[in-house]
Amino acid sequence: MKPVLLAGETFHVTSFASKGYEVGASARYSNGAERYIQGLAAHGVVVVQIGGERCESEFPTTMDGLDAYSTVVLSDVGALSLLYTPQTRAGRRSVNRLELLREWVDQGGALMMAGGYCSFQGIDGLAMFRGTAVEECLPIECFPGPDGLEAPEGLDPVIHEISHPILAGVPSPIPYVLGMNRVAARGDMETKTLIHCGHRTGQMPLLSVRDYGAGRTLAWTTDIGPHWLSQDFMQWPGYDLLMANMIRWLAREI
Repeated sequence: MKPVLLAGETFHVTSFASKGYEVGASARYSNGAERYIQGLAAHGVVVVQIGGERCESEFPTTMDGLDAYSTVVLSDVGALSLLYTPQTRAGRRSVNRLELLREWVDQGGALMMAGGYCSFQGIDGLAMFRGTAVEECLPIECFPGPDGLEAPEGLDPVIHEISHPILAGVPSPIPYVLGMNRVAARGDMETKTLIHCGHRTGQMPLLSVRDYGAGRTLAWTTDIGPHWLSQDFMQWPGYDLLMANMIRWLAREI
């Protein structure tokens, strides 16, 4: 299988501490995909990661560039990080990479969006995928405003389609999650919601899949790592297999 391209999941955190008139600053860099990359590696899936801060200059801008990968995974990276290019910053026309991704999927590519503070519409509504070409091909529809749901009490996943290849061999029950993006599943024949979480507002899709043109798409509406994925989930024996099966299904390996 070709490598997986993972875009996003990196963070720069700057902190300030004041002691009277004295103010000190510190900074750190964090990668939220370490557990995910480890889990896929356990099943022989190679991941090439482009952090969110590098997407503007490094994310592919051509079909040939995308064809180097079996699957593209967007995780905790907003639409603007893909729409901005060095050319547009200089005031010139450039490629719309969201349109490029939709066209690539339509011609046989595979796209996954994973949840997080900057996925779908995002915790503050800043991810802004609603109304884009990427949303058009996903198995879900984004709500217009902020969509992040924090659930400190935990949300328990409920399986709908136990016979689907993605869930083959995955042990149950699936551990709880601590939050997710609120989205609406599409009602067309090409879309299936495999897992949902119950909430006071109703059933919310956790894992949905879709055939789109000659390609496939998948929405996983919680994190692939901390903090929305609980420690119980990340230590769960089924984590590696579930994450790998998502990629294998998208790439038509299962």
